[in-house]
Amino acid sequence: MSSRTASKEKVLRAAIDLFNVKGYSGTSVRDIAAQAEANAALISYYFGSKQGLLEHLMTDFLEGYVASIERHTFHMDQTGCGAALLSSIWDVLVYQQSKHHLARFVHREITLDTILVRELMTTYLTKEKSLYKKIVKVGFEKGEFRHPPNDYWILQLRGMLILPFLHPQYIREVYHLMPHENHFIQRYYQELTGWLSQLFDAEIPKEVLDNHT
Repeated sequence: MSSRTASKEKVLRAAIDLFNVKGYSGTSVRDIAAQAEANAALISYYFGSKQGLLEHLMTDFLEGYVASIERHTFHMDQTGCGAALLSSIWDVLVYQQSKHHLARFVHREITLDTILVRELMTTYLTKEKSLYKKIVKVGFEKGEFRHPPNDYWILQLRGMLILPFLHPQYIREVYHLMPHENHFIQRYYQELTGWLSQLFDAEIPKEVLDNHT
């Protein structure tokens, strides 16, 4: 890794840490530069401004988040829609786990009503909804799911997928669990698959469960 790339990564890590603790508005460019042990001019060089840094972090996270779902829609004819749905859920959990500090910040920021958030919702979260609907629609047409879900299942699913990473303090203090640990992800995935099997009155592909536990 070049020194420039290393400096950029340090700026990103510093911004994530500070945004989580102090919030975006409460963090200055100088704060980020000091935490990263870098020149403040580097932030302007790489991102243009603090707002540009925010946009980079949120866009980069959401692109990876949606890709964790989308890649499983390309091979549904071979893998089956049930396997595609479960594998996408596993990958979303693992993706958030691998970036749990960034996940917490992005999910929290998404609750605000800003122009940036509206654009990100239109670009990424609307696509997330359409991808899940596509998997279930095709699965129902192929007979993998024995009845269509209610209108709000994606809201329920999304809530369950992001809650451990949006509220890690709650999970730790109330349930004494660590959402960033592998053990939690495996157990939580099992709970989610059980909920989905009841929701769609569908069999859980055993080989998918075996691959993720």
